[in-house]
Amino acid sequence: MSEAVTRPATTSTGLLASLDPLLREWLPRQRWFAGKGRPITGFTLLSSAELLPAKGPVGLLHLLLRAHQPGNPGDCYQLLLGVREALPPHLAPALIGHVAEGPLAGRTIYEALYDTRPADLLLDALRTRARVGSLRFDGDPGRRIRTDLVPRRMTAEQSNSSLVYGDTFILKLLRRLVPGINPDLELPLALAHEGCPRVPAPVGWMTTEVADETYVLGVLQPYLQGATDGWELALRELAKGEDFTAEARALGRATGEVHAALARALPTVTLGRQQMELLVEGMTERLEAAVQAVPALHPYEGGLRTAYQALADLASEGHHWTAQRVHGDLHLGQCLRSAAGEWSIIDFEGEPSKPLAERRLPQPAVRDVAGMLRSFDYAAHSHAPYSPDWAAACRAAYCTGYADATGRDPRTEPVLLRAYETDKAVYEVVYEARHRPDWLPVPLSAVHRLADADADAT
Repeated sequence: MSEAVTRPATTSTGLLASLDPLLREWLPRQRWFAGKGRPITGFTLLSSAELLPAKGPVGLLHLLLRAHQPGNPGDCYQLLLGVREALPPHLAPALIGHVAEGPLAGRTIYEALYDTRPADLLLDALRTRARVGSLRFDGDPGRRIRTDLVPRRMTAEQSNSSLVYGDTFILKLLRRLVPGINPDLELPLALAHEGCPRVPAPVGWMTTEVADETYVLGVLQPYLQGATDGWELALRELAKGEDFTAEARALGRATGEVHAALARALPTVTLGRQQMELLVEGMTERLEAAVQAVPALHPYEGGLRTAYQALADLASEGHHWTAQRVHGDLHLGQCLRSAAGEWSIIDFEGEPSKPLAERRLPQPAVRDVAGMLRSFDYAAHSHAPYSPDWAAACRAAYCTGYADATGRDPRTEPVLLRAYETDKAVYEVVYEARHRPDWLPVPLSAVHRLADADADAT
């Protein structure tokens, strides 16, 4: 880390003003930018640091900035900007623009993760536990990080960005930031302490402090070389007409093991009548908003409400449930199967659109189960012809595997499971209506089933 500048960037004065027109055009085109469809009205620079001198042959700026938009107080984003006189041809896709004025006038700005030199620097900082201004690079002292790992940028990311180092480590860089303890670091660390092998243990992590608040910027974990994500695997087996129930059952066991380890590692709470009334109220409010946003939901509203009312009725009769920390956004794409056939679970950030405090709340473990059941349904619908029997068999096998690991079959609590699967399907309807209208029939078919008060939750 000898070539890094260990102080805030000297270019801070006037830096943002010079970058503003370039970032207004570039940011909305990024897949991880959350404010698409609304103009950017301005930026606030929260912090800046030079990881490589901006006046050198290759500069590297680390920025935290808030993007202001109408009706939005401003989301905070992490940017890693490369600085060069001119870009070599292989970096042309990374171009952000040419700075016309200010401290970087005449220089070219680009997305630094395309460039091996800045990528190498980030791993070196984690290896040496560097301090760069307010940036902190920390890690597990028992894990060695080699110096000869070649970086490459992953292209399949959506809400974040990742670098893979020599098929040994993967560095996930969070793009849209909120202050506080991020579950994407918190939960894997807790699971590593419990010795849970189903989640790759963090090797290193990046944080910073702004106005006495801590932000988690990135997490370095082992890269599962040769692993296939569950979504790709399910679609491949569907296309071949192969049975997937053995994999679904193994995945259910893996989920159950993770839940059991989280319950040991972190506090659990009991949800009684008052807590469940609040939970049902939240589900009902989301349904009402969804009906307003997507008129196709209106015929099902009454039936869907019965899913929530049945849960409220159980709570009023004295039933209670255990809540614990959960994944929060579990689906087939968050699961990896190794070449040896072992399942791992990744990406514990939860739903990025929800407040961090909400994502860190203990919840019934069945919430994750409901997310996976919906994911099997999506996989079945993505293949022509649609195979409801395939989805039903996978859903049943997954619940059986979960029971193998925990001793608790989610199907023995059909009211709770139906309520959570309904809540997830309602969320999916709104998402598809806004972003992928062609997919809207998928969650609507689930809504049709779930609106039947006598429907079996699985």
